[in-house]
Amino acid sequence: MKIRVVKNNPFKLPEYETKGSAGVDLQANVESPVVLKPMERYLVPTGLFIEIPEGYEAQVRARSGLAIKHGISLVNGIGTIVL
Repeated sequence: MKIRVVKNNPFKLPEYETKGSAGVDLQANVESPVVLKPMERYLVPTGLFIEIPEGYEAQVRARSGLAIKHGISLVNGIGTIVL
């Protein structure tokens, strides 16, 4: 399947880091570190734009390590991107 990606950030494109990985890590497209206060929310830009083929979806999921260690998670659990 071909997915068109437009990159508007200085980072490398997301890629699989280990054999058998189910997903890739996104990097925040921010100029300085983001510090969240308790219960604070922040929309983190990635600088990536993707064209998803009809009939498919992409998902954004929280990393379990960040969630358990720091309480950082997605507001609605999973972000689904559809055509």
